[in-house]
Amino acid sequence: MRRDFTVIIPAFNEAPMVPDLVRELKASFNAHGLDGEVLLIDDGSTDGTAELAEREAAGWDRFRIVRHKMNRGKTEAMLTAADVASEPLLVLFDADLQHTPDEIPRFLKRLDEGWDIVTGRKVGSYDKKVVSSVYNRLSRRIFDVPVSDLNSMKAFRAEVLEGLSLRHDWHRFFVVMAHARGASVTEIDVELHPRRAGEAKYGGSGRILIGLIDLVSVWFLLLFSRKPLLLFGGSGLALALLGLLVTVVTVYLRFVHPMVGFDPYIPPMGYRPLLYLIMLLETLGFLLFGFGLVSEQVAQVRDELEASRKKGG
Repeated sequence: MRRDFTVIIPAFNEAPMVPDLVRELKASFNAHGLDGEVLLIDDGSTDGTAELAEREAAGWDRFRIVRHKMNRGKTEAMLTAADVASEPLLVLFDADLQHTPDEIPRFLKRLDEGWDIVTGRKVGSYDKKVVSSVYNRLSRRIFDVPVSDLNSMKAFRAEVLEGLSLRHDWHRFFVVMAHARGASVTEIDVELHPRRAGEAKYGGSGRILIGLIDLVSVWFLLLFSRKPLLLFGGSGLALALLGLLVTVVTVYLRFVHPMVGFDPYIPPMGYRPLLYLIMLLETLGFLLFGFGLVSEQVAQVRDELEASRKKGG
């Protein structure tokens, strides 16, 4: 019986799915010779999800329920489970059974091959397929991660979460962030089944905007958090050089260009607007460059703290 894994199941108001979920998990474990730990994270449910799960899983020693007092989100549920999990391999599994528990052995097998993270690539028709494909394609292009679906079933070694700072709704990006730190990543096809009961927890046009904002945030974190001077210093220098160019043009128009009669190059208000523009560009440029230098110092202190923490740990 294989016991070296923990199945993490975030659940928010999934009472209609709980009986089928527990029954199919048991059946799959028995069929494949599995005896892993199961952690159902009740994420502030108000429909009795946790109580029903306790009744359905009565007598199953390795089935545990962890409760959040309020709904905190899938990322927080995953991190809570990772903190209390007792096994080194983690499988992130949705409570809606859009993937079957029979997929779990396939993910574990790929981890046994030496991979740090195994992601699922959804196969089948589903809502928002076009939006999801565009989002995943954009993520691949920006982050250069070797998987095509960031928001599906996953299995990974618990150690890949160490040192990752995951904010709200960043569960889909932990693969990107772990890969940026050197974790090996692969993917397998997983069949997607329609939801049997209950309501989808992620939907609406607002989710698209939130996802894009999160994508930009992670991109900024990965690209510039270690070298903030690249962004702020580079932007500051660009503005300062633009101000210098405007200065040269202004001097040319004022002192070199012939000033005889009507000159279309002379603004109606004289050269004062150009002087204001020069002052604005130079001020912003030097402020941004200075902010970049300060940010470099902050990044240096953070790296030193991380290094000392690793030595102490």
